[in-house]
Amino acid sequence: MEEPRKQQVSLRGASAREISRDALLEKVSQEREHRNYARKAASASIFIQKVWRSYGETRKVAMKFQEEWESLVKYQAGILTGELISSSVLRPFIFFITRLSIRQRKILARELKCMQTCFGILLESINSTDSRKNICSLIVGTTEQRRTSMYQMRKLISLCSFILSECDTSRAGSQDIVVLTSLALRFVVVLTDLKSWKIVNDENIGVADAAVKNFVSFMGSYRSGLYASLRRYISRMDASFSAKVKSIVQTDDKFLISASAITIAIRPFSLTTFNPADCIKFDVHSAAEQYCLYLLTIPWLTQRVPAVLLPALKHKSTLLPCLQLLLTSKDKIVRMMSDIDQFSMDCSLNAVPPIGWALANIIGLAAGSENDFLHSGALNQGLEYASYVHVVTILADNLLSWLHDAGWNEKGNQNLEGNDGAYEPPVSIQENKTICGSLKTSFIDLFRPVCQQWHLKKLLEKSKTYAYTDESKTKILPPNNLESLENLRLLDIAYFYSYMLRIFAAFNPMIGPLPILNMLSFTPGFLGNLWGVLESSIFLGNSHTIGDANYARSKVSGKKKGVDKKLKQASNDGVSKWANVLQKLTGKSQVDFSDPADDHQVDEDASDVWDVEPLRHGPRGISKDMSCLLHLFCATYSHLLLVLDDIEFYEKQVPFTLEQQQRIASMLNTLVYNGLSCSVGQQNASLMDSAIRCLHLIYERDCRHQFCPPALWLSPARRSRPPIAVAARTHEVVSANIRSEDAVVVHSTGSVITSMPHVFPFQERVQMFREFISMDKVSRRMAGEVAGPGSRSIEIVIRRGHVIEDGFRQLNSLGSRLKSSIHVSFVSECGLPEAGLDYGGLSKEFLTDISKAAFAPEYGLFSQTSTSDRLLIPNAAARFLENGIQMIEFLGRVVGKALYEGILLDYSFSHVFVQKLLGRYSFLDELSTLDPELYRNLMYVKVSPHEDHMCYQFDLYSFLKTTLLVWLNYLLTRQIAL
Repeated sequence: MEEPRKQQVSLRGASAREISRDALLEKVSQEREHRNYARKAASASIFIQKVWRSYGETRKVAMKFQEEWESLVKYQAGILTGELISSSVLRPFIFFITRLSIRQRKILARELKCMQTCFGILLESINSTDSRKNICSLIVGTTEQRRTSMYQMRKLISLCSFILSECDTSRAGSQDIVVLTSLALRFVVVLTDLKSWKIVNDENIGVADAAVKNFVSFMGSYRSGLYASLRRYISRMDASFSAKVKSIVQTDDKFLISASAITIAIRPFSLTTFNPADCIKFDVHSAAEQYCLYLLTIPWLTQRVPAVLLPALKHKSTLLPCLQLLLTSKDKIVRMMSDIDQFSMDCSLNAVPPIGWALANIIGLAAGSENDFLHSGALNQGLEYASYVHVVTILADNLLSWLHDAGWNEKGNQNLEGNDGAYEPPVSIQENKTICGSLKTSFIDLFRPVCQQWHLKKLLEKSKTYAYTDESKTKILPPNNLESLENLRLLDIAYFYSYMLRIFAAFNPMIGPLPILNMLSFTPGFLGNLWGVLESSIFLGNSHTIGDANYARSKVSGKKKGVDKKLKQASNDGVSKWANVLQKLTGKSQVDFSDPADDHQVDEDASDVWDVEPLRHGPRGISKDMSCLLHLFCATYSHLLLVLDDIEFYEKQVPFTLEQQQRIASMLNTLVYNGLSCSVGQQNASLMDSAIRCLHLIYERDCRHQFCPPALWLSPARRSRPPIAVAARTHEVVSANIRSEDAVVVHSTGSVITSMPHVFPFQERVQMFREFISMDKVSRRMAGEVAGPGSRSIEIVIRRGHVIEDGFRQLNSLGSRLKSSIHVSFVSECGLPEAGLDYGGLSKEFLTDISKAAFAPEYGLFSQTSTSDRLLIPNAAARFLENGIQMIEFLGRVVGKALYEGILLDYSFSHVFVQKLLGRYSFLDELSTLDPELYRNLMYVKVSPHEDHMCYQFDLYSFLKTTLLVWLNYLLTRQIAL
């Protein structure tokens, strides 16, 4: 069936081509759009021509006015009255300067000369005592005169701001613009100072005062552009990074410009006190907002501004309104700071965002700086310390968020792969890391006041309640709570320094937060106050101990009491054999590594005492406030533990008693175990790192001289500890399947065994080690490396008199093949092969003989400590032997082979050497095992004769302790890092 014929319409008669209705409508629509486009294009062309003609005509008129103005001021300069200045000088001047300079954003030589002439006339007029010649008489004159004069003065203030923004003293031939800027700012200073008006009397003083306040209020508004211009001017000034204070005797024009600009910038703050009613009237709120946005975000503000002018910038009448504004409108201000110079950022703003410079400048202004010769080394008098601490905390939190979004971790490294495309790193950071690195170093130097002990002591003095004694006082309010903003508490100080630690770690990767940790560790009473808040909040005031209260003291003093039950014999002989192997290698006695659960078979309720209930969910189960306190406490105490010797820790019990040490250990043990089990995220990484570090140091102390009940270390995993085989296999699977983008989370999930293996009894750890070896053998068999008994075994020939040399030559290059079976054939000293087949006995004999010969002090690779234990430690002179370093590395493979095969080597390594192999710090007292004479001399320097009661003096004492710590690790590294 044929399709119905579409209706066709002919518009041009029978001879015209017929088209469909839809095509006709489409054609009409296109023609209509074309006509509309042509009409709009014609309209736009006419408008452009109109604007261009208007611009040309306006420019011609402006140039004509300029010529007439130049003739007027040339011939009538001496007879100008106030009215003539307003009508014949200022009116045309403002017109042609606006068209020829301000709108063009540049100052040419001709316009510059006109400006100099105009401001000279104005200054002469204002300083005149004749009311007819003084232009200020018009400001207090009739209503029409006031209206005109107020308009003209505001225009002149805006012009002065523009001139200030164009002033660049670093350019060659800038003397003319410097002179002009000096004149312009001098005019504004005189105009906004009522005392400089010569025509003020009792009749017009009220009107004059209102006019001055109106001018000052206008300067504080966005319309004047004063603060943005001042930012451009100060940013061009050189920053002084020297320790010397800038000279205060400066009389040149550059200094006068800086002084005048800062004077007029702080005048809006002096109008009235900072209250809502006056803020609306005089626009102080706008001035404070611009002060925060344009001045506080200038890189190295306190280094650029002359030292004599810093007290004006940091005065409480100026700084306090800004701090209060940051507290009340923090989200708005932070958002606006992030948009500053977004399209013209230099390298300083790429390496450090504007909010970071605001943070550094606020600390420099509030706490003093090297260049501040009036208030260096002291907090501002009259400053609200609570506002200062809260503002620093807010800005530091946002700075850390910026670092996280930018892909920077808290060790000063940039992770570009994990950004998910949400943030593109600035080009300058990628292209010039050296420059940005130096910028970050100079940036972190601005935080030097927070590393001083006087800063912390002043905050602690101002803190009204930093010790909590009952449950009602243990309630921790969030830092943004209105009640918490009024008072300064220990929690606020903890937030302050917790953020500082993370900022120092990110921007100072060389030494990290070491300056702050030194100060916090040796400030008297600070750690005790932190622990007081934590103890009352976590343990809820309950005092619990296990067994005898003198248990820990008796263990430390050496008066060990008989244990209630003897060590239980292992049911598996292999486990005991493996335990002996590990004990011998680490230099520990069997008692030290015995199963704590076997030593104290008490009821299970006793173990529950050490499982701290509020921390059973890890960092996820505690508040942000508690997390902050824990982070600061762990970081500070772990730093102090490095330099505490055994006398201080065990006998004098400084800074905590042994009973308190037990509670700290139980708190950290529970927190870390549950945190690792729950796979904490990146937001709790800082807390977990510091907690793990502190836990390791306390556990190492307990291993050396026991002060904690053995059940304490097993308590968190007593109920949730998986079977040995399951734990081993899970750990291996998680480690094998780890992905780069999930490295942090996965590491937290499967690192209980590696981070805190002490939650497993020692016998279980030995069985777990055997399980790892069994799994490795299975995987090698599945990979075809081991096809069957005796296959792919390694055949070696060993001469009896050259066991070390032959073993090194034949086995050192095998790598992972060393795990295979070794068939040994011995050659006697006479050169004849010895009879016999190796079914395991000869291999064991070979490993025993080679270790006996190589570990002997006479061979030169290892030496023995001077203690009675005669423990082994690498000999520093081994590097001078032939293949000495390679031989020591080969001996490590021999020890690994012995562990792999379960062969006992009857040698014990020094604890210092084992700690270095594990990548951990060694304690100060362990130096005595390496060099007793050096240890005695260092202890003599460390312990002052006048330090009978361990009264810490930070300036000298902490310096000595930190120096000793650095030298100790340097010496230990030189001793064993071959």
